[in-house]
Amino acid sequence: MGRTIRIGDQLVGDGQPVYIAAEIGINHNGDLGIARELIDVAARAGCDAVKFQKRTPEVCVPPEQRDRMRSTPWGEITYLEYRERVELGPAEYGSIDEHCRHEGIAWFASPWDEESVTFLEAFDPPAYKIASAALTDEALLKSVRSTGRTVVLSTGMSSLEQVDQAVDLLGTDDLLITHCTSSYPCPPDELNLRMIETLRNRYPCPIGYSGHEVGLPTTVVAVALGACYVERHITLDRAMWGSDHAASVEPGGFERLVHYIRVTETALGDGEKRVYESERPLMARVRRVYGAAGD
Repeated sequence: MGRTIRIGDQLVGDGQPVYIAAEIGINHNGDLGIARELIDVAARAGCDAVKFQKRTPEVCVPPEQRDRMRSTPWGEITYLEYRERVELGPAEYGSIDEHCRHEGIAWFASPWDEESVTFLEAFDPPAYKIASAALTDEALLKSVRSTGRTVVLSTGMSSLEQVDQAVDLLGTDDLLITHCTSSYPCPPDELNLRMIETLRNRYPCPIGYSGHEVGLPTTVVAVALGACYVERHITLDRAMWGSDHAASVEPGGFERLVHYIRVTETALGDGEKRVYESERPLMARVRRVYGAAGD
């Protein structure tokens, strides 16, 4: 079976279809209606899951940043107030859970603090994502690992030594590691997609890709290089207000991305040389057979 893990009822890893997660994150801008629309878009595109981000603002926002003013659709408010505005609560996540079940798509989230892990546990998620920013947060990693659920670890803004430390803490059972560069949007010369192979050689668990670039081709290349899990941010409109929309993929683009990934999976084949039946008629017409009598 190779190196595989399970996210919900799906196997992810060697020999399995690429698991495609649409990262809603906070692109819902605190609006449940937008969150539901994004779930619908991801389901129509053929994604396996949508992913959110969950924070406890008073825990996650450093004291020195809380009173900084920020221009928002709700006017000039403090950074703490902004973070509170874009968070969804129990009722909203209950609606999200019900809507995802109706649409037949999984959902999980990146908790940014231990209280958020407790919050999300109530919804029995199939996995947790450790955001790149949280890779060195040992308390959070221990909290997530204590749930016994599959963990997806993102490696942006991290050295290999820091990744090693996180993997040592988490263990490699039920762990998937994603290559990532934490720039929004990420320029092509910083994507470093060959890191997928480096990670595959370094760790005995499935390796995926979390991308923040503009465009689709490089994400498809990540699949060709061995990524068994792909995550891209999703938005209704890249011009919407918010920090992540510019590095996100719009509905039509996500449909194309899923299609390109599925075509690429088929095209990669198994690496065994063979003559296909479709080749035989042409072979009979154009190939000269050497070694015949008189040659």
